[in-house]
Amino acid sequence: MTIKKLLSGNEAIARGAYEYGVRAATGYPGTPSTEILENIVQYKDIYAEWAPNEKVAVEVAEGTSFAGARTLVTMKHVGVNVAADPLFTLAYTGVNGGFVLVSADDPGMHSSQDEQDNRQYAKFMKMALFEPSDSQEAKDFLGYALDISEQFDIPVMLRITTRISHSKGVVTLGERQAYPAKPYEKNVPKHVVMPANARKLRVSLEERLKKLAAAAAKHPANRVEEAPGVKVGVITSGISYMYAKEALGDSVSYLKLGFSFPLPQELIAGFVAKYDTVYVIEEGEPFLEEQIKARGLKVIGKEILPNIGEMSTEVIRKAILHTELPRPVSPPEIPLRPPVLCPACPHRGVYYTLSKLGAIVTGDIGCYTLGVMPPLNGLETCICMGASIGNALGLSKMLPERKVVATIGDSTFLHSGVTGLMDVVYNKGIMTTVILDNSITGMTGHQHNPATGYTIRMEPTRKVDLEALVRACGVAHVTVVDAYDLAAVEKALRAAMGCGEPAVVIARKPCVLLEKNRRVSPYGVVADKCKQCKACMKLGCPAVTDTGAGIAIDANLCNACGVCAQVCKFDAITQEGVRNG
Repeated sequence: MTIKKLLSGNEAIARGAYEYGVRAATGYPGTPSTEILENIVQYKDIYAEWAPNEKVAVEVAEGTSFAGARTLVTMKHVGVNVAADPLFTLAYTGVNGGFVLVSADDPGMHSSQDEQDNRQYAKFMKMALFEPSDSQEAKDFLGYALDISEQFDIPVMLRITTRISHSKGVVTLGERQAYPAKPYEKNVPKHVVMPANARKLRVSLEERLKKLAAAAAKHPANRVEEAPGVKVGVITSGISYMYAKEALGDSVSYLKLGFSFPLPQELIAGFVAKYDTVYVIEEGEPFLEEQIKARGLKVIGKEILPNIGEMSTEVIRKAILHTELPRPVSPPEIPLRPPVLCPACPHRGVYYTLSKLGAIVTGDIGCYTLGVMPPLNGLETCICMGASIGNALGLSKMLPERKVVATIGDSTFLHSGVTGLMDVVYNKGIMTTVILDNSITGMTGHQHNPATGYTIRMEPTRKVDLEALVRACGVAHVTVVDAYDLAAVEKALRAAMGCGEPAVVIARKPCVLLEKNRRVSPYGVVADKCKQCKACMKLGCPAVTDTGAGIAIDANLCNACGVCAQVCKFDAITQEGVRNG
């Protein structure tokens, strides 16, 4: 009996890992890739782990592949930057068990600091590239990728985007297929990449790429959809194929490239020769277009189509057909929810306190980045995972008269902040690092990390002692405080900023959303005590509002952290008093 199910692209990849014999899956959480591993944990046949960062995830995955197991490693697009070092070399060594890297790109930057097009990485790293267009292909192409990886002894990138990751489609399910692990064999010339070996491996890699290009031309992931009698062709891949089909329908013929590196140049040349006009429709950079034009083929692409943001049906219709669909009647405007720290977020009080101390504050990647929003205005830089500490060290060296503080989450600190802290100590940096320890990887949806004490399967494990780790890096001035205790936070920060040496403050309180069934007695405003000084409004808590008639606390939003009561000098905010709102 055929079983079909509505799955997101991420869910479909997880299912594909099960069906196509994957035995190990590693990764680091990052939108839009996170749900792949979260869904893989339901399949007990697959070893799964969250790694401390993407580089480690790839190195573990290389080990499982060398051991002969089919292996999957997942991350968002910027995670590939972190993992690039081992990935470049893996193309030289090749694999044993099939190795697939899922790069989840984010055109439009829905949850990211840039929208880099990681197809460029596949070409740069010299690995094969597959681009699914929907959930069914996300599952099927994983199988193709594993086969190609083993057949040609090469890592493969499965490149998806936010719309593939999170959109749902009907997927036909299959049973788990038997792919016995390949035997492990000691092979020093293949796996020890010292220069003498690497030179030979490079030659082998180029030979494999030539064979791959020939295979791509005949692969079922690449197909021509010919419309009789038309004079216009479209070359496309990934989600752009879906947009093109919706925009142009049967008025053009299509060359759909699902196996898009190495590029099947002869297939493309034959397609281009058939049509008066050929468009290359791709989301992001002119990855296909530049390679096609380099062969002297005449195509139209980014001259009329954007390389910024997401592709869409409307963009294609406007650029090629010079028409626009009638706009639907707009529904009444819904008030937007600005990005803001949650009620009772333990980071709020830390940023509120920092705002009073006049320091330059550098930030990092995580939910605490929202501390930049007014009224907290809590940080001045945010570049990439772990950059806060290095940024702060550089600022402190050039601006010795200023106090400089780096803020970084517990998971991000373990991901890539530890080396930055070692640099601070080694190079005698006079600055303060605040580790915002909410005991979870928060922004991506509460994934565990080495400091939480649990694995991806919720199995208890030893956890990293952040205080001991910081001291091991050479920091002598270390303070742990309750993030909700504003007086303690301020005392610790002032002492750290004035100690004249590298200092670390660990502001600790679990994310308030970890306790799903948490019952609280919310705070309220005692109307006759409130002077409307609006000090509580400087916290930026969504539960605290100025109604115009006075300050009110929404009992449905309040999570009873008590920070607002601590900033009120008139004892007008209590859990026992009269509540407004």
